[in-house]
Amino acid sequence: MLALFQHRCLPLPMPRVLRFALLSLSVLAVGLVALIYALTWHPAAREPAVLACQAEAPQLQPGQALKVMTWNLQYLAGKRYVFYYDLPDGEGPDERPTAEDLAYSLDEVVRVIREEQPDIVNLQELHEGARATDYQDQLALLQERLADVYPCASQAFYWKAAFVPDPHILGSVGLKLATLSRFHIESAERLQLPLEANDPVSRQFDKKRALLVSYLPIRGGGRLAAVNTHLDALDDDPETLKRQVAMTRGLLDQLQSEGLPWILAGDFNQLPPGQYERLSAPQRSRYTRDSELKALWSRYPMIPSVEEASGAQQAQWFTHYPNDPRVKGPDRTLDYVFHSPSLTRIEARVRQDDTLRISDHLPLTARFFLPSGH
Repeated sequence: MLALFQHRCLPLPMPRVLRFALLSLSVLAVGLVALIYALTWHPAAREPAVLACQAEAPQLQPGQALKVMTWNLQYLAGKRYVFYYDLPDGEGPDERPTAEDLAYSLDEVVRVIREEQPDIVNLQELHEGARATDYQDQLALLQERLADVYPCASQAFYWKAAFVPDPHILGSVGLKLATLSRFHIESAERLQLPLEANDPVSRQFDKKRALLVSYLPIRGGGRLAAVNTHLDALDDDPETLKRQVAMTRGLLDQLQSEGLPWILAGDFNQLPPGQYERLSAPQRSRYTRDSELKALWSRYPMIPSVEEASGAQQAQWFTHYPNDPRVKGPDRTLDYVFHSPSLTRIEARVRQDDTLRISDHLPLTARFFLPSGH
């Protein structure tokens, strides 16, 4: 009787249909993971950046004047749109620019760069292979038009995927940093910044912000490091932004300890002191009152300086003109140039008068004297 009872209590064999269903689900899960991995991009923490430089490009000279420009080009979209991500509620009506507007912006960017004649140009938000801009290689389009001025260029993606399942995108993305130079670039590297905190799946499709570091030899010995970046705007994840700024400062501290002159220029997505309070509640929602950039400006010279960006003339340093119908002109500073103390600032300005239709950011330029080498 006991044996019969024990026999009846043994677990029943799993039905074949259930085993097949579980196996199928496992295969689908593995296949989904493999598909997501194949569709997305997985850069190393540190890797060589793509670099093209003509052999005859001149070298920097000790003590020479050097003009630098930084400009977020908003992928040549222009200012006739309110994109879905432009409004605080994410409800902007537009998803992509027209081919005509892309062509107009390209012409205008070339015009401004040729008129300004900067020696080094740090550009952000250039598209390559993105469905939203007809799969253009926007850096290549610029290089074709500026080949006689800039023999050298480095580049690094910070968003890349064959397909993003966001309803506003539903296709490929490709977003990059680029540095154009009149002078020889001997090497360049991409340094991965800390990633936004997100779930494991979403994180694969997120932007992967970076530092693009280009090294320009100086005749007689030494190098200049030109650093390009576009930091996150993470009001809901301040720790990631803090870590990105900390890593950036770590790089600058390292360059400084090695005795290398350096310039860091880009879109930092942070306000200087005093500008948070002047924005309306909807406009300030993406920023923190206390900028994380204090970790940089408290140690190294910044353009515009805190006094310039916070004083009575702060409007002349505004670099951002949001694509928001409630905003009627440039109203905040998000783009900066930091530099090593060994560089002497000559002059700087934001070109506002004839650039308002080109991008939601305005070009910031600065001129320096390089160290003389003595």
